[in-house]
Amino acid sequence: MTTTLVEKINNNVQKQGRLKLVRIRIRNGKIQRRKKLSNTKGYTLRGGRLIRMSSKERMDRRRGARKAKIKLRSKRAQILRHRKQSLRKRHQMGL
Repeated sequence: MTTTLVEKINNNVQKQGRLKLVRIRIRNGKIQRRKKLSNTKGYTLRGGRLIRMSSKERMDRRRGARKAKIKLRSKRAQILRHRKQSLRKRHQMGL
């Protein structure tokens, strides 16, 4: 049975109430093990606790996301090439 990219990503993210746990990912050729993220909109994880983001922080993140969207459009081919390499490496490691 073959698994799609979406299924592999979903298997890697585990929801735990208001937190989500990203288990294994490969970045820059190295394995990163566990990472906790906020599962609640408008909240961020600081010092192991969920804290509500200020309106300024939310606005800054929104502006940053808009800038990133424009920049990433020009680097799309490079991103896809690197993702393909990472998935190949994951497959070789049996993840």
